Amino acid sequence: MTGSEKASALRARKSGEPIAALTAYDYPTARLLDEAGVDLMLVGDSLGMVVLGFPDTTHVTLEHMLHHTAAVARAQPKALVLGDLPIDSYPDPATALESAKRLVAAGADAVKLEGGIRQAEKVKAITAAGIPVCGHLGMLPQRVIEEGGYKKKGKTPEQAEALHEGAKALIEAGVFAIVLESVVADTARDLSQAIEVPTIGIGCGDATCDGEVAVITDLIGSYPWFVPPFARPEADIAPQIVSAAKAYVSRVHSA
Repeated sequence: MTGSEKASALRARKSGEPIAALTAYDYPTARLLDEAGVDLMLVGDSLGMVVLGFPDTTHVTLEHMLHHTAAVARAQPKALVLGDLPIDSYPDPATALESAKRLVAAGADAVKLEGGIRQAEKVKAITAAGIPVCGHLGMLPQRVIEEGGYKKKGKTPEQAEALHEGAKALIEAGVFAIVLESVVADTARDLSQAIEVPTIGIGCGDATCDGEVAVITDLIGSYPWFVPPFARPEADIAPQIVSAAKAYVSRVHSA
């Protein structure tokens, strides 16, 4: 399937089976997640923290994203590969389109950018070129510095209305889905029910959106130094890695 066909198939899931999405940053993880039946793999700029060791996503460059998107794409997953447009890679429609084209050339089926109304013209430019776009509303990690931290969104009627207006602008611009991050449950549920494209939630509570996305390192417990309060680990592999490495060191030292 082409990227557009995969995006259309996910858009059609609005009234059907919830979308299960996970982040992926490398070839072996992508292969394993595809075997597990993941619907969407997000090559997220969260890799800045959980792979590259930066304090937040504002240090991630387009070159970083191209490198990791290509690695994931080499697994040739059936799942849609969604590449994040990193900070400063979409300041205007023309630059946004050029950055999106580069991500697609690296292997992405679609791209994602953060923000609502002020991103609509950029989304239009990208979708007009035939590249599917996923929106991102709520807490926006690329704005963590200007906002002074990671803050829950949609807590007031004014914030909820702003989210609805942002979603409307993104949908009119042509997005096939919208990620909602750290939006209070009631607002996330209301927004999901009000719009015609799927919402994919992270930190929005249970069953409030049309799907969920999780960071793979949170899911498998491979990044123990920080785990978001909303994360729900299914494994704890960090101690196993340490144990295996210790066993190896002991075996070599005692040889």
